[in-house]
Amino acid sequence: MTMKVPSPVKWVGDAKTGYLWLIDQTQLPGRVVELHCRDVESVWGAIKRLSVRGAPAIGIAAAYGCVLGAQSGEFKAAGEYLITSRPTAVNLAWAVRRLQTLGTDDPDTLLAEARKIHDEDAAMCDAIGRHAMTLINEQAGVLTHCNAGALATGGIGTATAPMYMAHEAGRKFRVYCDETRPLLQGARLTAWELAQAGLDVTLLCDNMAATIMRDRKVDLVITGADRIAANGDSANKIGTYNVAVLAGHFGIPFYIAAPSSTFDLECATGQQIPIEQREASELAGPPGAQVYNPAFDVTPAELIAGIITERGIIKPVNVDTVAAMLR
Repeated sequence: MTMKVPSPVKWVGDAKTGYLWLIDQTQLPGRVVELHCRDVESVWGAIKRLSVRGAPAIGIAAAYGCVLGAQSGEFKAAGEYLITSRPTAVNLAWAVRRLQTLGTDDPDTLLAEARKIHDEDAAMCDAIGRHAMTLINEQAGVLTHCNAGALATGGIGTATAPMYMAHEAGRKFRVYCDETRPLLQGARLTAWELAQAGLDVTLLCDNMAATIMRDRKVDLVITGADRIAANGDSANKIGTYNVAVLAGHFGIPFYIAAPSSTFDLECATGQQIPIEQREASELAGPPGAQVYNPAFDVTPAELIAGIITERGIIKPVNVDTVAAMLR
């Protein structure tokens, strides 16, 4: 693909003295601020405060963070520490465990594997786009929630991959982005990166989804996921479940786009997926009011028309079709 999309994470330098480079996504779209993470603590903080976010991207960042740990002779402890930064996105622990299974703390070997994880994710994004771009018809309306774009991955995104590819193929369609409260990832990140790439994008407040579905402006919904259970239940940014219920009511197909690394087959159903609780300060409320602020919700498999992976589209979504695709 020739279109230029933002890259949120990269390694700079060699294995023994290099560092992790990030775009601070908390500052977008107003400012493009670079972060240079030279120790494990700074990587943990960047993941925790969402300077880097999106399941694939934080897995990549954690892999590079393990290299920083190896630089200081603390490889094993670094990995275990990084896993504690955010509990829901399975890619984080998956990437750390993959480096740990190498059985070495040599920085050069670990950096080679971290770069392989990064490159594989970019390739998986491309494959997801190829499998799903045919879902986007000419003049279609596509709704997405949160950011599962280039800023959340090592490539062109998961949910956005078919959008980028369909756009580059010359197809005319419109993307509707939910703003995604409370931290506005849809408004600050998805709408920004799609507009930068020249796509036709319209920003909505979260409460407008039902109205534009009723008005037949939406033909398709595609979101990402942070963890997918063995039966296809999918955890994604809070509010995704709302969108799936609405799509089901209006007869609009709802798809999840995610690489195979986002599946957690040890979770039989979505009930076993740990849900991160964010700080009360992220919501504006009066003194004395209690705040409930889960970062994610779980969309049950029966509301999902298909899960788009780098291997193909899982459809229908159930424990047998998931197992068959990932076998």
